[in-house]
Amino acid sequence: MAEGPLDDLLARARGAGVERLLVPGTTVADSAHAAKIAASHEGVLAAVGVHPHDAKDFEPDRDGPALETLAGRPEVAAIGEVGLDFHYDLSPREKQIEVLEWMLDLARRLELPVALHNRESGSELLALLSRRGPRENAGVFHSFTESAEYGRKVLDLGFRISFSGMITFRNARNIREAAQGLPLDALLVETDSPYLAPEPYRGKRCEPAFVVETAKKLAQVKAVSFDRVVEATTASFDRLFRRRDAP
Repeated sequence: MAEGPLDDLLARARGAGVERLLVPGTTVADSAHAAKIAASHEGVLAAVGVHPHDAKDFEPDRDGPALETLAGRPEVAAIGEVGLDFHYDLSPREKQIEVLEWMLDLARRLELPVALHNRESGSELLALLSRRGPRENAGVFHSFTESAEYGRKVLDLGFRISFSGMITFRNARNIREAAQGLPLDALLVETDSPYLAPEPYRGKRCEPAFVVETAKKLAQVKAVSFDRVVEATTASFDRLFRRRDAP
């Protein structure tokens, strides 16, 4: 997340009007940490999973039971961050696909959505998900950078789409065009902390309070009020993510 004590970071988020947060894991160890944060802070939920960068170190027979136990905790609302990354290729592509398939099976078995990472792997990821078929509240494509046409295909599979601070970047016209072509009620906003801080914070370590700037830009792109974006993205968050023990 960001520098400084966690309580201070959350206080800044609350002060900016951010009331709901999802903290994702990227390994089994930091998934446990994400769950611990969520369990001890109101309005915070966790996602547990293994990022494609770390897929090379995940062995389902050895590590799967611990992750599945974490995924069963009430404060865990999703499997993530999981997916494919064919830009850095820090794990072999075959291993990335193997681990993602395992994570998707876990999510389906536990009836949890997934938070998906997709970098230069769009065609492969869409083909993989299409083979598995649609699922209600399947999850979210985080920090979306694909086209509106691609986005409509993943919406048909039951996913939602989240925009990060990149939508505010001067050279990110393609991302703004994608947002223009997608229905607001299927969208979310995010920080991707500690990365991708939006303007006017670009270059700084990102934190949850900054998501307000991303929402403002989305409102501008969609030609709607900021309040309408807040309403729509909060509703999408609430449909996707919830505590298991919530009434």
